Amino acid sequence: AARAKARREAREAKERAAARAAARAKARASAAAREAARSNLSSAQNEALGKKMNAAKGWAGCWTSLDQLWTHESHWNERAANPYSGAYGIPQSLPGSKMASAGGDWQTNSATQIAWGLSYISARYGNPCKAWAFWQSNNWY
Repeated sequence: AARAKARREAREAKERAAARAAARAKARASAAAREAARSNLSSAQNEALGKKMNAAKGWAGCWTSLDQLWTHESHWNERAANPYSGAYGIPQSLPGSKMASAGGDWQTNSATQIAWGLSYISARYGNPCKAWAFWQSNNWY
């Protein structure tokens, strides 16, 4: 009787542990779904995020330039795709897969795309003011 009771208690303990593990997995899945939903922002939310990230780089004085540049390129749409060139996302990366260097969620996450775009602008032009000036002369950047 004591052995049977011990086996039953052990089985019940395993079942409780499995239920806790399932609950944790469900909570992780819900958190991932919430995060995915946050990455699907409106154009206005993407623009506000871009303004904040731009200022964090010390480029608040170039905000108008960045806003005009990416409004022309994608209208701040993280899923903007150019059917002719293959450019993709808010910064219109060509090819879009270049943005994978900023994160595996580059196809859908506006923050990842903005971070990559700001790094690209920094490396190639120095700041968004200079990138916009180049765009105005060449209609691309």
